[in-house]
Amino acid sequence: MPEHSITVTVKLFAAYQEAYGVTDLVLDFPSGTPVSALLDRVISEQPQLQQWRNITRFGVNLQFVEPDTILQSGDEVALIPPVSGG
Repeated sequence: MPEHSITVTVKLFAAYQEAYGVTDLVLDFPSGTPVSALLDRVISEQPQLQQWRNITRFGVNLQFVEPDTILQSGDEVALIPPVSGG
């Protein structure tokens, strides 16, 4: 039986946006993938983001979620590192 995949849109902010040079990504994952695995993939593609791993918050469909939240196809995921400014 083939493994199902899901497609999610990742909204990038602050350091994530700077690293990729775009505001969002569209990524495919196996079904059952948690938000934390999405972050693992992003950091594997952009290793300079490692410093933000433990302090990034996650939003899925405009709601803050825990890293173990399972993604669904069509979800919009926001990676939100700490930001400052005035």
